[in-house]
Amino acid sequence: MSAYPTVRVSLLFLAIAIGCAFFADLSITAANPWKDLGNFFLGLVTPDFFSYQGLATALLRTVAFAFVGVALGSVFGFLLALAFKWTAVRVFCSVIRSVHELFWALIFLQFFGFHPLTGVLAIAIPYCGIFAKVYSEILDEVDPEPSRALPRGTGVVSSYLYARIPQCWEQIKTYTAYRLECGLRSSAVLGFVGLPTLGFYLESSFAQGLYSEAGAMLILFYLLIATIPLWLRRQTLPFYLAAAPFCLGDGFPIVWGNVSRFFTEDIIPAPLRQGDGWAGLADWFADIAVTEALPGIWNTLLLTQMALVLTGLITLLVFPLISRQFGNRPTRVGGHVFLVILRSTPEYMLAYILLQIWGPSMLPAVVALALHNGGIIGHLVGRQSSSIGLRPDAARGLSRYGFEIVPRVYRSFLALLFYRWEIIMRETAILGILGIHTLGFFVDSAIQNIQFDRALILIGVTALLNIGIDKLSRFIRGRLALQTLPTC
Repeated sequence: MSAYPTVRVSLLFLAIAIGCAFFADLSITAANPWKDLGNFFLGLVTPDFFSYQGLATALLRTVAFAFVGVALGSVFGFLLALAFKWTAVRVFCSVIRSVHELFWALIFLQFFGFHPLTGVLAIAIPYCGIFAKVYSEILDEVDPEPSRALPRGTGVVSSYLYARIPQCWEQIKTYTAYRLECGLRSSAVLGFVGLPTLGFYLESSFAQGLYSEAGAMLILFYLLIATIPLWLRRQTLPFYLAAAPFCLGDGFPIVWGNVSRFFTEDIIPAPLRQGDGWAGLADWFADIAVTEALPGIWNTLLLTQMALVLTGLITLLVFPLISRQFGNRPTRVGGHVFLVILRSTPEYMLAYILLQIWGPSMLPAVVALALHNGGIIGHLVGRQSSSIGLRPDAARGLSRYGFEIVPRVYRSFLALLFYRWEIIMRETAILGILGIHTLGFFVDSAIQNIQFDRALILIGVTALLNIGIDKLSRFIRGRLALQTLPTC
C-alpha cells in the first residue's frame, strides 16, 4: 500500500495538535521550576530507604491489590470474551473499560469507604472489559480448522478449551503478564485517592518536601516492575494468588446502609428527588452540559490530541535506544533502563510530580502522558526494528534511521499509536483530579460537593467520549489497513 495515506494522516494529526496548542494553557507558573526539578532528581540519586517504616507494607499492598484485581478481571474477562460476538456484551465491555480505575475508586469510596473491596473492584471492573476485548481479538486470530474437526455437538466452551486456546495460549499468557504490570501501576495510583498503596505515601512525601523518601519509593517501584520476569514464575504464581487477598489490609467495615442509600437516593437526579418534574430535569441537564460537560470535553480533547502527537514524536526519538540497528550493547542496556522508567511510571503519578515542579497547567499532563506512552510504544517499536534484516552495505547513522528503519516500522508505529489513543483519552480525563480542567476535574468537584448524580452523568460523558475515540481509531486503522496484535 502507498505510504501517502499514512503520511497525510500523520500531517493532519500534527496540524491538529499544533492548533490545539494555541488554545491550551501550557504555562510554567512555579517560581523556581529548575530548582524544584533539581531537588526532585537529587532525591532520586540520594534515596532514603529507611526513613519510612511502612514502605514495605505499602509495596506489599500495591502488589496485593494488583494481583487480586487483575486475577478477577482476567477470569471474568475471559468468560465475556467467549460471548463477545453478542452486541450487548461488546457494549457492556466498552462502557466498563472506558471508565478509568480512579473513577471507579471514587464511586466505590462513597459507599464502601476505604475497604479493600474498593481498590479490588476499581481495578477488576475496567480490566474485565479490557481483557474481554483483547482475549476475543486473540481468539479470533487462531486457525478455525481444528474447531471444525471436533465431533458434532461439541459445546462452545469445549471448543475453545480443546481447539482454540491451545493455539494462542502463549499470547494469552504474555498479554496477561503485561496486564499485571499495568495493574501494578493502577494499584499504585489508587493511593492518590486514599487507599493504602504506594501513591498514598508518595503524595505525602512530596507534600512535605521529602524528595529522598519519594525517590526511594519510586526506585523500589521501578525495581518491582523491572524484575517481574524474575519473581513472577509459573511455580510461584499460585502462592501469590492465594496470599494476595490476605495482604490487602482490613480497612473500615462496610456500612450497607450507605450502599443502599447511594443507589436509591444519591444517584437519583436532584430535580426528581426534589419534585421539580421533567422541566426541572431538562434545566438540570442543560446546566451540567453548559457549565461542566462541554468545557470538560473541550479541554480533554485539547490535551489528548497534543499528548497523542507528542507521544508519537517521543516514540520516534527513543526507539533507537534499544534497537540492535543502532548503538552498542552498553548503550542499549542504558536505553532499556530509561524506557523501563518511562513506561513504569504511571501517567497520573508523573503528572502529579511535574505539577509540583512546574505549577498547574496542561503542560505537566501533556508531558506526563507523552513520556509514559512514548516509553511503551518505543519499547515495542524498538523490539520490532531489531528483527529487521539489512544488507551488509546498508547505510548507517541518521541515513539508516531515516531511510531504512523508520519507513519499515512506520505502519506498525502508527497502529500502536492509534491503539493507545483511547487509553490516552482515559488518562487525560482522570488527570482532572489534579486540578487540570478536563472532565475529571468536574467529576471530582461534584463528588467533593456530594453531588453524586452530577458526577455519574459526567462519568457517563467520559465513557461515551472514550467509546467514540475507540471507534474513530478503529475506523482510521481500518482505512489505512494498519494491523497489529493488541500488545499494548
